[in-house]
Order: sequence, then structure tokens, then C-alpha cells
Amino acid sequence: MNPLNPVEFRRQGHMVIDFLADYYENIEKYPVRSHVKPGYLFQSSPDCAPMYPEPIEAILKDVQKDIIPGITHWQSPNFFAYFASSANTASFLGEMLLNGFNVVGFNWASSPAATELEILVMEWLLKLLQLPQSFSTSSDHGGGVLLGTTCEAFVCTLLAAKEKTLDQIGRENTEKLAVYCSDQTHFSFQKSAKIIGIKPENVRQVVTNRTTNFELSPESLDEMIKRDLEDGLIPIYLCATVGTTSTTAVDPLGSLCEVASKYNMWVHVDAAYAGSACICPEFRHFLDGVEGASSFSFNAHKWLLPNLACCCLWVKDKSSFTKPLSTTSELIANKTTESGKVVDYKDWQISLARRFQALKLWMVLRSYGTIALREYIRKHVKMAKDFEGLVNMDSRFEIMAPRYFSMVCFRVSPYAISQHHDNDHEANEFNQMLLELVNATGRVYMTHSVVGGVYVIRFAVGATLTEDRHVKMAWELVQGQATSLLGTPTPNSASNVQSSKQIEGSIST
Repeated sequence: MNPLNPVEFRRQGHMVIDFLADYYENIEKYPVRSHVKPGYLFQSSPDCAPMYPEPIEAILKDVQKDIIPGITHWQSPNFFAYFASSANTASFLGEMLLNGFNVVGFNWASSPAATELEILVMEWLLKLLQLPQSFSTSSDHGGGVLLGTTCEAFVCTLLAAKEKTLDQIGRENTEKLAVYCSDQTHFSFQKSAKIIGIKPENVRQVVTNRTTNFELSPESLDEMIKRDLEDGLIPIYLCATVGTTSTTAVDPLGSLCEVASKYNMWVHVDAAYAGSACICPEFRHFLDGVEGASSFSFNAHKWLLPNLACCCLWVKDKSSFTKPLSTTSELIANKTTESGKVVDYKDWQISLARRFQALKLWMVLRSYGTIALREYIRKHVKMAKDFEGLVNMDSRFEIMAPRYFSMVCFRVSPYAISQHHDNDHEANEFNQMLLELVNATGRVYMTHSVVGGVYVIRFAVGATLTEDRHVKMAWELVQGQATSLLGTPTPNSASNVQSSKQIEGSIST
């Protein structure tokens, strides 16, 4: 058997491409969320690996029979859960190329194209996002790197902030270090802080509330830091968010950076979801103040079309960033590294080995171009805006947070459920039941969050294949299930009918 037989690779490759093309043609026929039971795959699979080769035809049959039923179809046009993981032809082909080349680009010498293309696409994105020049590789101190996920960006920047501080104050103070975020910051931040040795009680969360749209308050942050200093803690790091997971809230970057600068803290801006939208001029203002940050990251795989995983991170002080991550050995010593004229990305991440990630991002940027990518994002935002309009037309529902991008947070209001309209506990149980019924149909998939003690349903538009008709169908499904649970007719006043026609006209155009 030749594992790299070009003839067989060509034959099998065509079969897999055809299989995937058929999958996307039929993706709407599958329940969006998998309904299999735990352990289902073990019941249909052999107890051990085969002793002899099996034909690709048989393997693909089992993919269809056993694997696809266990997939939650993130690329379904009716996937409105979490945040979407984008996909497209250019990224698929880029993945084929980078997997086919299979280079290990830990330093420049190990594969110069992998390093230089990464620098290039990070510079392209920096300009698209209008990030400050201090983040650019062309500056004296800044630079960008492609990681897998936001959690990796957290770990690396937290480690940089920790080590920089301990170098100054002594390592005996490790247990006094404190890092800051809001109660809306992604939960992976706490995991990342734990990984680098920050005491759990020293991960300080500033409480947010609905009256301020769940933004992190600079005044509350300053007050918390002052109290912590009195208690002997040492503040080293602040995480601010552009587009929180629960509600897509946007923290006031400029004011937060001003507070953090008083205490010489590292400020990281996490724009995992919403960063992609900021390539559109009308959304760029959400990044105002980022020039005061120490680092910035976003997940291009969430909304900019490269598939998972593709997190873009920029830092202002690459020396502080790479120092705790740097490693060397005579095995990888070379003249280009010693010259100081190249970037060795092994020193910008946790692991040594790294994939040729830049190739798929480069192919996406070239295949679609800035104009098409902006229109792709705007299309999703418009569909979310239309959904929001449909929710507002039904007096039984209420919007629970401002819609800044392409996600709508809503619920059936307590007043519609009971005359005791201040009973959030009853409303929480009702909306949880509503969401479970909607998802059980298999026709759509949505997820929830709890903010300020209130259960909200999240409707996140972002799947590549989603069209207006899918949004309209999803709303009709939610509305119908709510009507069944409430036992009351769907509101159908003259004003609602007229508004409905206006929305449908907007969707159809």
C-alpha cells in the first residue's frame, strides 16, 4: 500500500468532494441539532480497528449512516445557536492545500512561505480593521499571529502580563496577582487564568446590569481595583470585550484603557465574534479606543469565512509577549534566526509545531475581496434586524438587549405569561420550555443565556447558507410554539398586519 499514491488520491479525493457537495445540497433535510443518545456510535461500530484496508466507498457509506446522524449541523441555514462557525469553498480549498503540503512552520527556516504569508495576511487585516500602527509587524515593537482560538490568545497574553510583572516585583508575589473582567466576559477567560496560575478568587468580575446594556463600567472597575489594592492584591490585566457572548454588549474601550493605564495593567480586547464586523466602516466605531490596548484578538472563523480554527491576535510589545513563550535548541538553530531579521512563530504560541493557517485565510481574502466580505456581514446584520422587527410586532415578546450586530436576545415577557408581570422565575421556566420545544422540532437550533438572572433566547444569524426565508420560518416556529404554550391567539391587530407586510417586504427585497 502506498499512502500517497497520486492516482488513488485523485480518485478518492473526487469522491470526498462529491460527498461534501451532496451534503451541502441536502443539509436542510437533516435535523439541525443531533438527536442521538449518548453512546450511540459504540453500538454500531466494531470493538477494534480493522486488520486490513477497507475501501473508501465503504467508509463513506458509514459516514452517511453513522456519523452524519451524530452531527449538529453548524453549517445548516437554520443554525441560529451560539455563534456560527463560517465555511466556504475558498477556505475548504485552502485547508486542502495546507493539509496537502503538511509543513510544520515553527520557525522561518522550516518553511519561509508559512511565516511570511502569515505576516502578510495579518497586515492586510490590520489595515481592514484600521488597527493602530503600533500593532503592526512593520513597527518597532508590534506584530500579529494566527492562533487557534480566543482561549489561546487569553493564555498567551495573560502569561505575558504575569511574567512582565513578576520580573519587576519578584516571584514571591505570584499569589497576589489579580486580573479583571466583567461578568459578561467569556468563561474561557477564567479557564485561561487558571492555566497560567492565577488564583480563582483573584479573577475579579465587575457586575454589569441591563440599565447600562451589560457594559463593563470604568467607574466600577476603578473602585474594585482600589479596594483590591488596599487588600494587598496587584492588578496586572484587564479583559475588555467587543461583542459579548450572551448579548453582544460592547465595553467602552477608551475609558477602560484609561483606568487600566493608571495601574500599569495589560489590556486585552476580545472581539472574538464582533471583530469581523468592524471591517465595515459603519461598525468600526465599536473599536474606538483600541489604541490604548496592549493586545487585540478576534476569531475570523466566526464570521469572516475561514473555517475553524482561525484566531487573529495582535500585540504592541512583542518582546514582552514572546519572552515567556520562547524556547530554543541546537536542533533548530539557523543563521536566519540568529540574524534577527525573521519572525519565528514558535515563540508566539503555546506549542512548538504549527499549521500553515495563513494559506486558507489568504485564499478567502483573495477569493472574495473586501467588498464581498462586507456585504456578506451586512446581509446577516439585516436579517437579524428583520427578525428583531418581527419580535417587536408581537406584544407578547420583548427584546432583552440592544442588537448591535447579527444577534437578537428576546423572550416571552412575564406579563404575557401571567398577570404577575414581575415574576421573572416563572418567565424563565416558560422561556426555557419554549426553547426546548422549538429545538425539539429539528427545524432550527437556537441557544440561550442567563443575564441578570433572566433567561433569554439568543437568535444568532451567521451561517453561510442562511437566507431571509430561513429567518422568517424560524420566527413563525417560535411564534407558533409560544401560542400553543400560552393558549392565546397570535396578535393580529390591523397595525400588526400592516407591520408584518412591511417586514415581509423588507425581507423579500
